[in-house]
Amino acid sequence: MLKDTKGVSLLRANPKVAIVRLSLPIMIAQLVQALYNLVDGIWVAGLGPEALAGIGLFFPIFMIILSFAGGVGVGASSVISRKIGERNKDHADSAATYSVILAVVLGVAATTIVLPFLVPILAFAGATGKTLEMATSYSRIMIFGITLLMFNNVVNGILRGEGDTKRSMYAITLGAILNIFLDPLFIYTFGWGIEGAAYATVISIAASTILMSYWLFFKKDTYVSFGLKHLNNANGVLTDILRVGIPTSFAQIIMSISTFVLNTFIVKAGTDVGVAVFTSAWRIVNFGTIPLMGIANAVTAVTGAAYGERNAEKLKDAYIFAVKLGLLIGLCVTAAIFFFASKIALIFTYSESASVIFEDLVKALKILSFFVPTVPFGMFTSAMFQGIGQGVKSLAVSILRTIVLHVFFSWLFVFVLKLGLDGVWWGMLCGNITAEAVTFIWGMMTERKIAVTFRDLADQKISL
Repeated sequence: MLKDTKGVSLLRANPKVAIVRLSLPIMIAQLVQALYNLVDGIWVAGLGPEALAGIGLFFPIFMIILSFAGGVGVGASSVISRKIGERNKDHADSAATYSVILAVVLGVAATTIVLPFLVPILAFAGATGKTLEMATSYSRIMIFGITLLMFNNVVNGILRGEGDTKRSMYAITLGAILNIFLDPLFIYTFGWGIEGAAYATVISIAASTILMSYWLFFKKDTYVSFGLKHLNNANGVLTDILRVGIPTSFAQIIMSISTFVLNTFIVKAGTDVGVAVFTSAWRIVNFGTIPLMGIANAVTAVTGAAYGERNAEKLKDAYIFAVKLGLLIGLCVTAAIFFFASKIALIFTYSESASVIFEDLVKALKILSFFVPTVPFGMFTSAMFQGIGQGVKSLAVSILRTIVLHVFFSWLFVFVLKLGLDGVWWGMLCGNITAEAVTFIWGMMTERKIAVTFRDLADQKISL
């Protein structure tokens, strides 16, 4: 009989301990990744606000493409963790194999379809002149790394699903650290400019892919195994992946579309300079939410395993504990960003050409800092929905937050109340507070319904 790995044993143990121990490696990895994003932004800032704006305009397009890999990865994580809870390794192996195949197919398809239309898409997003030129140069190179990045995202989801977050940390950290060292070399030493930033990223992704491929296909010591033979054991596994993966992908696409729409508001309210402000401020806010994203990944795996075991108490303990922990972290992050906003803004405005955004950036950081403590209530509820296989609910709350509320409030504050750039920041904050409150209430109702269902199933089993 196959011996459980440490990760699998952890998923079946105390849910609070599992949340903490699974979260920490993901937090470290994503903090390193976020540090790279900040460093990348700092190096690119030296090229001027047009370069920052160019990357900012490409980012939502990039995230739309990657959302498919993210969806498959979350779907795989959800199915694998639930099958671990059910002690059904055959189906876990099938989920892993299907996910890797889907990642490669989607990556090749996305590269082929998007590449010819990059310039019109970027122009439609509001890029003009030098900003359009830089955005095009950067994005053309990045597109060629899409397949590798999709593979990485899906494999990370597989590792999280089986509780092996340490190796996920190693792979992400390798790519991020390599990227940090390559950025200044390619951008300034070699004189490649914004193209150097793109080349550094693609090479780093390739290095991470090689490491992951070694673990999966050569060392072969993961809990799940891979091979075409596992496709014969499917029995609805592919459908189960897609049931979570497709709504998750659409949720991420909707977030990217929302960012795309917000960028158009920002361009109208503050020209390309406003996009540079948003890109820089949002990097900091995202950096602050990194610990929360680490916890969210753990919530999906732990609640998935608890759901597979039909243990409602473990599911509730994991969910509520995560929200409390996330709120505490969020309040600390808000205080740090708010009180050090001026010093943080200096990082992105050290060059003479970028100094024009300093005052607007400080204001954006102070307003958006209050965004962070609201995040756990919605993010962890979505993660729980994904863990229990109810991806449509996760999609619904994403639509509510990003399209209905973020965009509506930002439109209201910018175009009706005439608050300019500040209106975008206040709109995002108000929309998020409203959405997270509704989402958390829905999460608690769902958890209670699951508890009743499991109790009824247990009573039926006893009566038989």
